[in-house]
Amino acid sequence: MTTTASPSPHSSHLSPAFPGRAPWGTASKLRAWQQAAMESYLQAQPRDFLAVATPGAGKTTFALTLASWLLHHHVVQQVTVVAPTEHLKTQWADAAARIGIRLDPEYSAGPVGRDYHGVAVTYAGIGVRPMLHRNRCEQRKTLVILDEIHHAGDSRSWGEACLEAFEPATRRLALTGTPFRSDTNPIPFVTYAEGTDGVRRSVADYTYGYGNALADGVVRPVIFLSYSGSMRWRTKAGDEVAARLGEPMTKDATSQAWRTALDPKGEWMPAVLGAADRRLDEVRRSVPDAGGLVIATDQDSARAYAKLLRGISGTAPTVVLSDDGGASNRIEEFRQSQDRWLVAVRMVSEGVDVPRLAVGVYATTISTPLFFAQAVGRFVRSRRRGETASVFLPTIPSLLGFAHELELERDHVLDKPKRGNEEEDPYGPEADLLKEAEREQDEPDGEQDQLPFEALESEAVFDRVMYDGAEFGMQAHPGSEEEQDYLGIPGLLEPDQVRMLLHKRQQRQIAHSRRKPDDEADLLELPAERRPVLSHKEMMELRRELNSLVGAYAHQSGKPHGVIHTELRRACGGPPTAEATAGQLRQRVAKVKEWATRMR
Repeated sequence: MTTTASPSPHSSHLSPAFPGRAPWGTASKLRAWQQAAMESYLQAQPRDFLAVATPGAGKTTFALTLASWLLHHHVVQQVTVVAPTEHLKTQWADAAARIGIRLDPEYSAGPVGRDYHGVAVTYAGIGVRPMLHRNRCEQRKTLVILDEIHHAGDSRSWGEACLEAFEPATRRLALTGTPFRSDTNPIPFVTYAEGTDGVRRSVADYTYGYGNALADGVVRPVIFLSYSGSMRWRTKAGDEVAARLGEPMTKDATSQAWRTALDPKGEWMPAVLGAADRRLDEVRRSVPDAGGLVIATDQDSARAYAKLLRGISGTAPTVVLSDDGGASNRIEEFRQSQDRWLVAVRMVSEGVDVPRLAVGVYATTISTPLFFAQAVGRFVRSRRRGETASVFLPTIPSLLGFAHELELERDHVLDKPKRGNEEEDPYGPEADLLKEAEREQDEPDGEQDQLPFEALESEAVFDRVMYDGAEFGMQAHPGSEEEQDYLGIPGLLEPDQVRMLLHKRQQRQIAHSRRKPDDEADLLELPAERRPVLSHKEMMELRRELNSLVGAYAHQSGKPHGVIHTELRRACGGPPTAEATAGQLRQRVAKVKEWATRMR
């Protein structure tokens, strides 16, 4: 038996993977890492093999090429693919068919049709009937491909079912793009080695990380655009709380400020969606079919965001609310179209292949590194040299940390040490978050309705750009020239050109803030030597005068105070009252007086 890797005999007619991109999971010319992984496998001929490759690198092409080789050389007689979702198992079957491997994605029981080389199933399906698949492995030599194998550790029952079902398999190929978990459930068929600290960590047979893929031009570099802003909400006790995203606060306050920002009735989401749509406009100048994806927390939010996007872009986005056949069809239609926006709850966060997605909005409160990496993975699939991905996110410390750590590789760790003499697992809270992130969230569970929280008001402020481990930009308001400087970065640039352009635009923003008249500039924009010297009492008097006039105008017009403050900011510009300069406060005082005079 030869040990040199060669392309599948069934895939010679397919287009190359780069610079043009073949259909998902199929390519006649293997990328360098895929060829190296094939050679590593064929040389060792292991029963178990774990391949870790960053999302978008082409794990499926590698797996199907290997499956074709094993079938062609009669090492195995059939293939079983295990995927996390119904949509993904269908996607695997479609990809396999393109290189002559026929998988039945509708298989549930009994013998497999003679026309098929195997089946595509879900982890949940294995959990229900493990003995069915064990019998299939015992009857014929089987290659089992475990896609995103970390899902086999979602629960002990799934892990045990996989062990029972596939222990007799001839070969097992495990794939993952995010090789880390926050709990300590062992992942089946993964080798663990004990380190010098006594902690057992997973050992991959081949690893191809984001940094390597970025250097090879296999994936797109990601530009993260972070938005802060002032939030106001009411607690169950009736207390009104105000805070700014990104500022130090308690865990509960951070959560409530985050949820306030994502409230579609506030100003934060419309402003960020508008910025993302303008960014998509710029990208489509160079990449005409580029699309955007909004990842929402639940169905109600997804529908509300879709309504906002329709008003912003003038076209109705595609909405995907659940993991069913209809949803798969809508995703496929979007993939084949040139439509602008897709709004989804959870199912698009992992494995779903829409290579033209280039702009994303992270509009969910899920905050685990696993989910974040999977979500960002939807935007990094490269089709041509020079493409970049842009992801908009709230200024939440945990998310900013995940963005900075994107290029780090993590291994699944067992035996996590306890702190001091604690009996409880210190990683328990993160494990709970992971379970929350990985469970289906398409149907509302009523929990949010019971939380002691009511969003009142939100506003967005462009905070910073994160790229290649560095930060750029100064705070600016939506629609400002400073924000547009970053939204208008061309859609096709080499990574070093992106960094150079970001640096130049930051310098221009700093210079512009120094030239702007003091009464037009935000307090944060002004250098220290030009900030107005006003006593605390004088500023308090200005705010009191403004609030008094707003109260009188509210009584006169019947509008709520918050609406009037928002209208004043739209008319005069600038940040919320608490952050406004003396000049900005005086402008608003004059404007509200003008409005009141007109109503007399």
